[in-house]
Amino acid sequence: MKKRKVAWGITGAGDKILDTVEAMKKIKKDYEELADIEVFISKSGDQVVKYYGISSDIESNFDKVWVEINANAPFLAGNIQLGKYEFMLVAPGTSNTVAKIAMRMGDTLISNAAIMGQKADVPLYILPSDYEEGVIITKLPDGKDLKITIRKEDVEHVQKLAKMDNTFIIKKPEDLEGVFRKHFK
Repeated sequence: MKKRKVAWGITGAGDKILDTVEAMKKIKKDYEELADIEVFISKSGDQVVKYYGISSDIESNFDKVWVEINANAPFLAGNIQLGKYEFMLVAPGTSNTVAKIAMRMGDTLISNAAIMGQKADVPLYILPSDYEEGVIITKLPDGKDLKITIRKEDVEHVQKLAKMDNTFIIKKPEDLEGVFRKHFK
């Protein structure tokens, strides 16, 4: 049986990045016979994974890892539209990426691919860093806490995405396995 491909987009969100990578490494092992997870890292995402010191961890655990050159390179959007991927996952998704997808601004690799995939009815799953209003505490690479206030405007973009056809919002990294279970079991 031929493995089906999944496009995993990493944006510049530091919040949830460590838990997301750990969850995806486990998923890769659990679904190795069924799914081929290809990683696409935005320009900002590349800065963040390097800042958190996990760039080599991602590269050593996933066979195909690309970093954004521009909105069409690597050629993710076209390949998603051609049906080469079972679904697209954006995890974690910054408030910037979420807003761009919600407002239909495809000027980055991840937002362009997500929008083009939506147009072709390819399922889109997003783990937004700014899921609900309020104060959260996230961890910096040095282990220190950082207090972040999630604004209603950011949450409104998440809510707008949740109303779009074939677009699904994921609340926490632990829920990622359910997406794979839905598609591969």
